[in-house]
Order: sequence, then structure tokens, then C-alpha cells
Amino acid sequence: MTTALWWVRRDLRLSDNQALAGALAHSDRVVPVYILDEHVLASADASEKRLAFLLDGLEHLDKDLRDRGSRLILRRGDPAEELAALTSETGAEVIFAEEAYSPYAKQRDGAVAKALPLRLTGGLTVHPPDAVRKGDGTPLTVFTPFGKAWKALPLPAVRDVLRPPERLSAVPDVDSLPIPGEPKLLSSIPFPPGEAEGQRRLQAFVDWGGGDESRCAAPIYCYDDTRNRLDVDGTSQLSAYLRFGMLSARQAVVSAISAMDAAPDAEARYSAELWLEALIWREFTLSILHYYPQVQGQGFRAELRNMPWEKDHAAFDAWTRGRTGYPLVDAAMRQLVHTGWLHNRARMVVASFLAKDLLVDWRWGEQFFMQHLVDGDLAANNAGWQRAAGVGTGAAPYLSILNPALQGEKYDPDGLFVRRWLPELARVPSRYIHQPWSMPPDLQRETGCVIGWDYPAPILDHGWARERAVEFFARAREPVEN
Repeated sequence: MTTALWWVRRDLRLSDNQALAGALAHSDRVVPVYILDEHVLASADASEKRLAFLLDGLEHLDKDLRDRGSRLILRRGDPAEELAALTSETGAEVIFAEEAYSPYAKQRDGAVAKALPLRLTGGLTVHPPDAVRKGDGTPLTVFTPFGKAWKALPLPAVRDVLRPPERLSAVPDVDSLPIPGEPKLLSSIPFPPGEAEGQRRLQAFVDWGGGDESRCAAPIYCYDDTRNRLDVDGTSQLSAYLRFGMLSARQAVVSAISAMDAAPDAEARYSAELWLEALIWREFTLSILHYYPQVQGQGFRAELRNMPWEKDHAAFDAWTRGRTGYPLVDAAMRQLVHTGWLHNRARMVVASFLAKDLLVDWRWGEQFFMQHLVDGDLAANNAGWQRAAGVGTGAAPYLSILNPALQGEKYDPDGLFVRRWLPELARVPSRYIHQPWSMPPDLQRETGCVIGWDYPAPILDHGWARERAVEFFARAREPVEN
């Protein structure tokens, strides 16, 4: 009997798993293994909530494997050492794993491949970075051309999505660590881990069924209307499932394309296409990280890498605690710390506020996000922060300076999101909810929200901060005299 190790990394699923399929096609017996990497666990970017989500996801994967006659082997330590031990213990001739693109992942896999028979497969993306390039073979660094090139490649169809195996061979009698659990941390995360939940949420988001003639019969068909709203559940909320591979990128893309084809009208089709664009953006960020690993720690735009960012610890502390005096910023930061998740619009607002209103080093915010986000992903998080800070791949990203009060009025018009996370503003009238400092003093006392007492005054004036940021970036772009 031939044996292969299936090295589970960011593919905690049995459906549409190319690494698992490769192992099954190659060998009679497949041994699933997950290694808790000491390097990752000790990283400054480690997140307790993300680890809790992962561990519970491993529990779900183990149960799914046991239902098919197999089980998950859990080890902890250096991946190369643990895999070497397991190949010896199981007699495995080959190791299959899904290819990853972060600097650490490539270094780790290179070290493993030097000593062991490692075979990397696709799966993290639909189109690998090497497939989406300019005609001359160079990388695409602007999203719109990247998206066009991505769509010009053969698109996956339903028939390409691999079905989960019905049965798996038994695993040899080798040692496995018990999977630890963190129920207290899981209780605050707004979505349960596991492949089954990822599949359920995907279908709930995209499935129309054809019975209801209304355009919003499936949430994906109203995505254009709701994707930026903070007061409604208008997004798929699948980011954590894609982050850990509890749902495959290919299945998500196929679902988006199928929804486009089945759309009841042009508006619905456009909304579904916008969600596809969001999935392509994810692949764009992975491509940037693959080709430009230096973005891990510095801006993509060379002329903006040495900007004199503020090292204002007091301002940063107010931002992290949701005490800036700007309700949308504060509500979002409190949600992030409590739940480990944040709507993309809120991520953009709080990131813009830190980097452009406060001029605090964007890398502080990038790391804080990674320390709290359940869906924290190096490529996507880095790209989002570089974009917000104006140092990323966009043509002129420094021109976008978001006004948190106006963003709140537009995307949380009645203040439902703000009131949920800032109970001290619960009785503030909607006309003042995003600028409570403008309330007359009598109304402040009447609503129990005295500015400077019950809720902080704004940490600075946005209008002044905007002018300062424009000057800051203008000076940074001036050529340096020799």
C-alpha cells in the first residue's frame, strides 16, 4: 500500500480540495496532517480569536474525516521536522499541499522541499499569480488591468468543482495531539467555523432558485445596494471561510459566475459581477505579495517609503480603544476588538482615519488588525492598509481622505451600527449621531451624552486634519535634491 501525507494548511475542507485530490490520485492511503507552526504561533501578528477559529475548524475537519473512516493528525513544532517524522512513521512516499505565496510560506516550503518529496498544488487562488501577467510576462500592479487579464483566462465551471470523497482509508496508528479549544473566544465571533457552515453561507448568499421574481431574491443580487451599508447584513461574510480554506476560492468564483448567468435582470447581474470583482481583488493582493514581498514592512510606492509618520502613542491608543470622538471610527474599533471581524467599509474608514487624519504609521494599524481579525490575511490586510495610507498600488491613492462623519451619514444613516457598539450614544437623535459634538448643550444633558464626559470630544478636527494630510503627502512626493 502506497501512502501520501496531505499537509493541511489553508484548506480546511474536503470539497474542491486539489491537494487532497492529488494525494488520493497518487496513493492508496492518505494521512491528513496539520502542524501548529511555532513560528506562526509566536508571531507578533498572531491573533487569539483567529487561532480559536482555526482550532475549532480543525475539530470540524477531524469529524468530517472520521465520518469517512479517516482522522486528522495534529502535531506542533517546526513543519520540516514534524513532516520528516511523519513520513518515517507512516512510510509516506510523498507530501501533497496547497501552494501558498507569502514570504514565510515560500521559505518554509522551500526548506521542506529540499529534504522531503513535497508536491504543491493549486487551490488558494483560481488563477495562480504566474498565470495573470502582462503580455511581456511582467506582473500587473494595477487592479483594473489585473481583473481584465484574470477574466480573459479560462473561467471555472460547476463541473470543475471537485466533490468530497465518500470514503477515505484508515490512518496508521501514529501519535496525534488533542485539538485544544477556546470556547470563550469563539462565543464572541459572529460566525461559526467549519466547512459545512461555509457551504451554507455561500448558498444562502447566492442561491436564487428562480421562484421569487424580486431582484433581491438572493442577497448577491442586491450586493451593489448593500455592500457598503454598515446597518444591514449586505455582504457574504465569507472572508474567514476563504481565509482558512473552509470554502474554496474556485467554488466561490463558480457560484458568482452562476449567479451572473441566472440573474433575473441587468441590475442583478451587475451586483453579482461586483462580488466576483471582490473575489478577484483577493487574488490581486496575493499576486502583489508574491511578486513584491517587500510590501511586508514598507510601502509599494518607492517614493513614499520614507514618510515621517507620527509616532503618537496616545492617539494610537485612543484609536484602538474606540475613543477618538468620531462615532463611526469608535464603533468600528470596538466591534473589531470584541468580535474579530469588521465590515470592509468600516475597515477603510478607520484605516484612513489613523493614517491620514492622525498621520500615525499605517504599519501600526496593519499589525493591530492582524492581532484581532479572524479573517486576518497578510496579503489582503497589507493591501488594504497600503491603499488606505496612500502608499499602495493605486494611481493616486493619497487623494482619498475619508470623512468619518459623512461616511457614517451615508452608510449608517440612522446610526444603527453606531448605537449598537456605542451605547453611550443610544439616545442621541439621528441628525446628530455621527457628529454628537454639534448637539446643543441642553440636548447633550437630556440624552445623557455630554461631550467630554459621557463620550469624548473629537481628538482633532477632520477639516484641519485633511488639509494637513494633503500637505504631508505633497511634501513626501517632492523630489529630493542632491
